[in-house]
Formats: sequence, structure tokens, C-alpha cells
Amino acid sequence: MSQITHFLAALIGGAVVAGVLLLTGAGGSGETTTVAAGSAVANPQQGALTPREIYKRDAPGVVFITADLQQASSSPFVPEQRGQSTGSGFVIGKGGSIVTNAHVVEGSTSVSVRFGDGKTARARIAGADPSTDLALLLVDPAGLDLKPLRLGSSKGVQVGDPTVAIGNPFGLDRTLTTGVISALQRSIPSLQPGFTINNVIQTDAAINPGNSGGPLIDARGDVIGVNSQIETGGGGGGNVGIGFAVPIDTAKEVIPQLRRGGAVQRAYLGVGTRTIDGALQALNLASPDGALVETVEPGSPAARAGLRGGGDALEVGGEPVRVGGDIIKAIDGKKVTTSDEVSDLIAERRPGDSISLQIIRDGTRIEVTVRLGRRPTF
Repeated sequence: MSQITHFLAALIGGAVVAGVLLLTGAGGSGETTTVAAGSAVANPQQGALTPREIYKRDAPGVVFITADLQQASSSPFVPEQRGQSTGSGFVIGKGGSIVTNAHVVEGSTSVSVRFGDGKTARARIAGADPSTDLALLLVDPAGLDLKPLRLGSSKGVQVGDPTVAIGNPFGLDRTLTTGVISALQRSIPSLQPGFTINNVIQTDAAINPGNSGGPLIDARGDVIGVNSQIETGGGGGGNVGIGFAVPIDTAKEVIPQLRRGGAVQRAYLGVGTRTIDGALQALNLASPDGALVETVEPGSPAARAGLRGGGDALEVGGEPVRVGGDIIKAIDGKKVTTSDEVSDLIAERRPGDSISLQIIRDGTRIEVTVRLGRRPTF
């Protein structure tokens, strides 16, 4: 989570500073990113390191990011406001590539990076992706002794695996905290209203304001996530033992696109769905599982294909549920049992792709073809 001073202190879920992303150029290089082979998380037989060893190896590659912010005034009698956002990031290539959170640098007029040896360099934003809260910064490597961190994989991690977080909480640079993976497959809000980041890693390693964009590291010293949000429990914004990291496998997909074009184009269906489970049993729906379509965005690919959302809302367990809409059972032949599976399967496609939806409508199973659009920006 980034530390904000003076202004722009809007929070999502008590964790993330939200706003319109500033994309300032594309840029890039042909540098090579070091990617670890094999399992993402080590046990003692697979060369696990102590936290001291991990810190000695990886802390030099963790950077302190300062973003200067400027907010124009809509009134001639009120001066423009200025402030700073600070956060963390980590080097991934000798050519000057640095990964951080998009919310650390969004709305910035300039960005600077301070390295472990005290040297500071001006950075430019190669691109930022609000859907995953990731950004790629570029610095001129001349005169810098860059220490890239090795990227592992988030696919092999398990609950209980040891984790290390290194970052700059409350401006205290290169602070190490330890913990374990507390849960997997979490969903957290993205910077795009109405969309979430899926498959997120939960950890109890202490993450506080200023840790945003720093690495979550496994026992081999490899990066398995990008620390992004915390749950404050309604408190004052400090750590309560629940932090969230965007999986490094997600970053591996996003970073090359940011390097090439500065933005990530995502497929868009345009439905709001709810998982059909035991909590909805009293509604006597036409299927005991699947994803119930509650809303269809006007003008969306789903609307053009004739998908139907629900009508009047009924209260179930204290929450409103719009009933009467289509039930998605499969996408391109892959069974759908949850709302998250709909999001994940759409995320695997590209804008312009056609997909086949198997749905239940008025008790009858039918097939609908939808040509996916491009996710809108808000």
C-alpha cells in the first residue's frame, strides 16, 4: 500500500489509492528478466534460505519510489494542490526495468527511484494496468549497479508456505517482515470500478502503507507476488495480519504488454454474475450450480448477443439477488460453477474473440455465441 501525503487519499477497501492512471510513453529494452526454474516455494530439502540470507540477496534490488502529484483546481480562487505518493518496487532487469503497483504512480507528474546504495534516478512510466494494479517503470541504467530479483512462479505455492516481504513501510526503507501464505484464490478490487483482481495471494507477513509494489518472496528468495493491498479491519490503516499480493505469474503476462505498448487490452463480456451455491437454494433456480447473470451492461457484447439479466431483487441472507436471468453453465465447453470462473475464462481471451456460452434460460439449455469486446476504461 502506498503512503500518501497532502491529498489524493481515497481508499478502496482501506487499502489502495484509486484514480485515473497516467500512462507516459511506452519505451522498453531488450533486456532479459531472470526467471527461476522449478517449484516456486522451497522446502528445506530444496535449498530454502533463511530470512537473513533472503534479505542479503534481495534487498539491494528493492527500491524506494517517490511520485510527485499535482491536482488541478476547478476554481480560479483555489490554487492547484501538490503532494507526494511513496511506495516500493523491485528491479527485474539490468536494462532498468522496475515493477511496482499502478496506484503508487497513478496521477503522477514525475517519478524518482532510490536504490539500496543511496543513488536516485528519474523514472518514466512505460505503462500501467489498472485491471491488475501493476506498473512498469524504466530508468537509465548508466552508472547504476542494478540488482534484479529472480522471478519465481505463483502456481506452486501452498497455504502455510513461508513468505518474506521487503518494502518501505511508512518511509522506512528496505524493511523485512516474515510470515506464511494464509490463503489462495482471493479476489480484491482493481483500480477499475466494478472489476476485481483474481487468484490473489493472501499473507500474514506485515504489509503497511509504503509496502505497495514491493516483492512477496518465497523460501528460495524468488518473487511470487507484488504486495498490493491490506485489510485494515476498520482500523487506522495499519496491518492486522491480512495482506494481499498480485501473483507474479499475472505480472509475467502483463509486463511484456506494458513494455511493448504501455497498456493492456482485455476482453470484455459485460455481465454481472453471482455464484449459484447452497446459499441460493431457497430460490429454486433451474440449476444447482453455475453463474447466475444478474446484470447485463447496455451496449455490451453480452447485450448484443441477447443475454438476459435478472429482474426484481429478492433478499437472500440479507443480500439482494436479482433473479430471472440466464445461468451460465459452460464457456467454450469448459464447465462453469462459479462467478470467478466466468471472469477467469474471459480473461484468457482477447478482444474480438468469439466464445460459445452454454446457458439455461427459462429451464431450457441453449447455446449463445458472443463476440467479445474491449474492456472499457472509466
